[in-house]
Amino acid sequence: MSQRRDAFVNFSTARVYVSQDEDDDALVDRCLGGETAAFEAIVQRYQRVLFTVALRTLGNHDEASDATQDAFVKAFQHLATFDRSRRFFSWIYRILVNECLNARRDRRVYDALPPGLEAGGGSPADLLETAERRRRVQAAILALPVEYRTVIVLRHFTELSYEEIAEVLALPAKTVKSRLHTARQRLGQMLGVLDTRQ
Repeated sequence: MSQRRDAFVNFSTARVYVSQDEDDDALVDRCLGGETAAFEAIVQRYQRVLFTVALRTLGNHDEASDATQDAFVKAFQHLATFDRSRRFFSWIYRILVNECLNARRDRRVYDALPPGLEAGGGSPADLLETAERRRRVQAAILALPVEYRTVIVLRHFTELSYEEIAEVLALPAKTVKSRLHTARQRLGQMLGVLDTRQ
């Protein structure tokens, strides 16, 4: 397995930020004007965050990579349909979600993530404990219903605000907060963090 792939399988602790640059419209205009190389800037800007969302949604590196690539291909093919009154990230995120749902529907069996160890400091026991914790958290996230999994991924792995999540999912912010609360409770129960007697 390559070192680059290992970094994704181990779910790096580095946060993924969604760029708020206002030049997405300019890049779209350049693409629509025939400068297809401008789409490369869009891919570079959003590839990491979309891959992270796909990986946290699907739990499989290859499926996440395919879903991300398919989302970019579809976005490029349908660039003329992008509604300028919305954020570009919201639009491409919806395309990615559909690709992830298609991948889940087409999946025949669940493939567990390999429990790789991160290179770095700490004793082997600490590294093993960290890898096991990550595996348990990923398994718990994957066990959530998709509407709860989605808000967890968007809030905690892409650090979107409640309002941004509401825009991306086309939901009221109150619904996002409610789903996030429920998702956190379910995760806590699955991971043995919360007292389930309440």
